[in-house]
Amino acid sequence: MSLNSNKIVTKPTIRNLVFLVAVTSAVVAVVLGMTGHWSTATSLAAEGADSSHDLKRKAFLQKHFRIPDAGTISLGPPVASPFAGLWSRLVTVTNDKGGAASLTLFTDAAGEKVVLGQVLDLSGDPWGRLDMSVAHLKDRPTMGPAHAPVTMVEFADYECPHCARALPHLETAVRNTYKGRLRLVYKYFPLQGHTWARAAAVAAECARVQNPDAFWDFTAAFYRDQATIDLGNIQARIEALAADSKLDGSVLHACMLGKSADERIDQDLQDGAALHVVSTPTFFINGIPVAGEPDPKTLDFIIGSELERLHAAN
Repeated sequence: MSLNSNKIVTKPTIRNLVFLVAVTSAVVAVVLGMTGHWSTATSLAAEGADSSHDLKRKAFLQKHFRIPDAGTISLGPPVASPFAGLWSRLVTVTNDKGGAASLTLFTDAAGEKVVLGQVLDLSGDPWGRLDMSVAHLKDRPTMGPAHAPVTMVEFADYECPHCARALPHLETAVRNTYKGRLRLVYKYFPLQGHTWARAAAVAAECARVQNPDAFWDFTAAFYRDQATIDLGNIQARIEALAADSKLDGSVLHACMLGKSADERIDQDLQDGAALHVVSTPTFFINGIPVAGEPDPKTLDFIIGSELERLHAAN
C-alpha cells in the first residue's frame, strides 16, 4: 500500500521495529547506547526535528533495525515526556507498500542513553477504544444486520493487498461465525499514490446506490483482479462489472461524473483522519482500533470479548 502517512502493517522492512513495539509496550525496554549522537534535553528541544543531528540519529536507527532506506525514518518534534527529566519524540518508519510502525523515543538529560517504548496508562481503557461518533456510519456499504451488537468499521483501499486478503475472513465472521451479532461497515480510504483506487471507490459507491449487493460484487472483483488493473483499463473493468451486475450503465456513468460519490469518499477520508487512520486496512470493532491485516484469532478475541462484555451488562 501507499501512504497517507501510514501506520502498522507488518512488512519485512519494519518487522523488527514492530516487534520492538510489542515488547517495549510491556516493559519499556531496549536501551541503546548512543553517546555523541544525542544532545542534552535542552538543546534537543531547541534544535527541533530534521536537524543535522537527526541525520545521525536516523543513521543509527537504520543500522540498528536493519532498515534499507534511512529516508523512511521520520522523527517528530521533541516534547516533554510524562517522566521527569526525559524528553520524548515519535519515531515512525514507513515502507513502499503503505505500512508503517510508530513508537516513542525517550532521551535522558545527559543525552547518552535512549529508551524506545510506549507509555501505557494502566488506569485507562486497555483497548484504547475511540469515540466512533466522529465517523459517518449511516448510508454506507454494510454487511450484516443493523441491530448487531458488535459493529466493525473498516477503512480500506482497493489497491491494498492486505485488504483483499482480509475480505474472506470478514465475510466468514459476519455471515457465519458471528451471524446476526456482527455488522461490517465499509469506509473508503484510497491512499495517495495509488493510481486507480479512487476511481474504483467512486464506481463501487455508485454501484451501491443502484444496488447495495452490487457494491460487494465490485469490491470482490477489484480485490481479485488487483494485479491486472491499472489506470489505463480501470474504466473498461468498471463497465464490465456494471454489465455483470445488471446495473444501468448510463446511470452509473452519470453518478461517477457527479459529485455525490466523490463527496462521500472525501467524508470517509476526513473521518479516517479524525480517527488517526494512516494505513489500510484499519478496523474499529465497537471503537477498538486494529491496524493492519487482521489475524482471525485476534478478531475472535476482540469480538468475543465485546460480546461477553455486552452480555454481562444486560
